[in-house]
Amino acid sequence: MRLLNFVDDGKIKLGIEKENKIIDVEKIALKYNADVPITMEEVLNDSSSIKKIENLCKGNEDGLDKNNIVYAPCVMNPEKILCVGLNYLTHREECNLDIPKEPVIFSKFNSSLAAHEEKIELPKDLHEFDYEAELIIVIGKEGKNIKRENADEYIFGYSIGNDLTSRELQFLTSQWTLGKVIDKFTPVGPIIVSKDELNISNLEVKCEVNGEVRQLASTKDMIFDCYSIVSYVSKYITLKPGDIIFTGTPGGVILGDTNPNKQWLKSGDEIKISIENIGTLINVLK
Repeated sequence: MRLLNFVDDGKIKLGIEKENKIIDVEKIALKYNADVPITMEEVLNDSSSIKKIENLCKGNEDGLDKNNIVYAPCVMNPEKILCVGLNYLTHREECNLDIPKEPVIFSKFNSSLAAHEEKIELPKDLHEFDYEAELIIVIGKEGKNIKRENADEYIFGYSIGNDLTSRELQFLTSQWTLGKVIDKFTPVGPIIVSKDELNISNLEVKCEVNGEVRQLASTKDMIFDCYSIVSYVSKYITLKPGDIIFTGTPGGVILGDTNPNKQWLKSGDEIKISIENIGTLINVLK
């Protein structure tokens, strides 16, 4: 199933993407007096409800045009936004860093979340802005000390993220956080695809800036795969439904460009991040 959040009259609503239509779950539930979750948070806390929603929406063609809706972040209020750094060989090589023996974990904040098609304002006193195309894991079940072979049980689905970064702030000190958590610097979406619909072992990941391909790789190139990441993090941090994990970016970021006159992202740039069988996350900088 392909789920999303959208804005309707100032309210965040749960939608199901079916071809070019968005089905308003609450509207259909009211129409048929059905007892189903009507928010993303409720679905993430009860993954068994997917079948109920799927059956309810089956055959309902009365949907909204996906090109005319206003998207919200596909997860609105995660308790945790965790990120894995240096998780593709190509990115490690361009940054001239050793292969990490364990996943490099850092965090982002809810205040940095942004939606598909949302315009993102750049701080005026900074200049070295960079993109990072990433597959996102969405957690659907609370877990601690999860074995790798059981990790899939705790995953609800997957989405797309852009770990926008101010390189100036990231490397100002030994701590990366400030360069990663600027307001709206964590676009996610447009949708979450439930895990049953994806083979995550070999998905194409692509980033385009103003139509030019900058990153092109496959999830098979990850140093630590999704299940290993979930298992590792859960040894120290209890994962909960709605938590999201950025799984790392491939090579091709601006930071890795050896040209001393390289061009950082700027106001007016359009960033498109596409992941095979999920979709495309688009944001324009201002």
